Amino acid sequence: MRTTGKAPVQQPSAMPVKKYRPYWETMTFDYPERTWPSVNVTRAPRWLSTDLRDGNQALIEPMDPVRKRKMFDLLVAIGIKEIEIGFPAASQTDFDFVRSLVEDDAVPDDVCVSVLTQARPDLIARTVEAIKGFPWANVHIYNATSPVFREVVFHNDKAATVELARAGVTEVMVQAEKILGDDQVFGLQYSPEIFTDTERDFALEVCENVMELWQPDDDREIILNLPATVERYTPNSYADLIEWMSDHLSHRDHVVLSAHPHNDRGTGIAAAELAMKAGVDRVEGCLLGQGERTGNVDLLVLAMNLYSQGIDPMLDLSDVDGIRDVVEYCTQMDTPVRHPYVGDLVYTSFSGSHQDAIKKGFQARAAKVAAAGGDETTVVWDLPYLAIDPHDIGRTYEAVVRVNSQSGKGGIAYLMSRDHSFELPRRLQAEFSRLIQRHTDGTGGEVASDRLLEIFTDEYLPAPPASGLAPWGRFTLLDSRAESLSEDGTVTVTIDLMDNGAKTTLSGVGNGPIDAFISALGTIGIDAHVLDYAEHAMEAGRDARAAAYVEVEVADQVLWGVGVDPSITRATYRAVISAVNRALR
Repeated sequence: MRTTGKAPVQQPSAMPVKKYRPYWETMTFDYPERTWPSVNVTRAPRWLSTDLRDGNQALIEPMDPVRKRKMFDLLVAIGIKEIEIGFPAASQTDFDFVRSLVEDDAVPDDVCVSVLTQARPDLIARTVEAIKGFPWANVHIYNATSPVFREVVFHNDKAATVELARAGVTEVMVQAEKILGDDQVFGLQYSPEIFTDTERDFALEVCENVMELWQPDDDREIILNLPATVERYTPNSYADLIEWMSDHLSHRDHVVLSAHPHNDRGTGIAAAELAMKAGVDRVEGCLLGQGERTGNVDLLVLAMNLYSQGIDPMLDLSDVDGIRDVVEYCTQMDTPVRHPYVGDLVYTSFSGSHQDAIKKGFQARAAKVAAAGGDETTVVWDLPYLAIDPHDIGRTYEAVVRVNSQSGKGGIAYLMSRDHSFELPRRLQAEFSRLIQRHTDGTGGEVASDRLLEIFTDEYLPAPPASGLAPWGRFTLLDSRAESLSEDGTVTVTIDLMDNGAKTTLSGVGNGPIDAFISALGTIGIDAHVLDYAEHAMEAGRDARAAAYVEVEVADQVLWGVGVDPSITRATYRAVISAVNRALR
């Protein structure tokens, strides 16, 4: 045997490397006064969500008013107090949405909305008109200050660029005085665009000119936003620029310094975190990192990074799957399965050694919690491979302690959808994949698509009475009837069942058909609670069947049931019966 201490020799690529220049030739500077490397972040910044503006304008299909409102309501619900709601002068649609929030009285008094405008008089007047009536609103004005925009796009010199910023801010103040009421709280945000490509002395000069007009003081803050609109260099360089600006700005006590990182180099989170060390007071971004190109900085990940260090993010992120569902609905964009904190697989280990370490970690933690009197909140989280406790954000330990089969739930769900028209919810996918795991452990080899359906049918789908097949479980649904009780929407449901071979009729009252159906089962001692529900059509046309999926807690178990019927209501009843039968058998 021969050994070598030499590494393989990598060969130069044929790519046109010389057309690019290293960032340090133009974008870095020596700043020995920097202190940020030794600063520890101990509190959350002010958060501004730009999901409804920067994030929305980058979508393949921009949000319609319904999706915009759902996103706005989510942002308010999780505790974001500063929300950029649009670019109202850009389109009638954007303007109308901004006005709808006023007309619906949708903005809490402690939430400040922000609207964006370029430094153009016609756009500014329209923008200020849009925010009339909000209890608290900022106008965010910007103009291009970087050399490539000054020279290539707008053909402005530095003096003209400064004058454009001054004229824009003056126009904002004039229009605000003319249009807004005395009881409306009004603020100003200014962005030198693109800050990170602008000469730092000139960026400072423009900001100082803006402040000269605004005259910030104790009751009149100004937000100076320093965007890395296109991320071109390493996060430490961004932090140097941030700290330099913070050190050299006048009125610093009355300036809210804001960071707006993008993710073109894949280091948006790192840039934001170092900017926080360097002195920014506020961070702008989007949930799940929506935004142009590779996205704005991901506020959810950034906040969860703070949480994982024991720092209160000042946001309610206890239901990340619910947040993800709303964002995906509003943006019509999928979330990668490896996305930090919210991806389907981020708390799942497929390696046996990882699983063993995690199990031992849980055992050690249980002992520490018991020694602490049972209060797990007093015991520091320290488990192998798990940066945070999944329970804190609404996840379970099920995926953590389970060893997947080779196929995994994704492949199984794909075949069930493609070949059999069943669109299984995520948690049902996981439950069904465990059944297939047991099957493959017992039989080995490949499970064909038709066999998947056989196993699925045997486990979840009771045979209808007219099929002539033997009863499946204790209950079989024969018929159901529902009638409205009152104007508040409560209903009575009457159901005919076979209960262990004997026909019985039950009635129940609830705030909807499913609730009433559960109530009817309760009259014979079945204590069931619906935890999740989904449904869809399986075919097109008048005779199409519907599939319903219901996650039910019954008899100290949480199980899924599935129902198929031309009536979606009866399909749902069958799904409940399916889950109850599975629990009782």
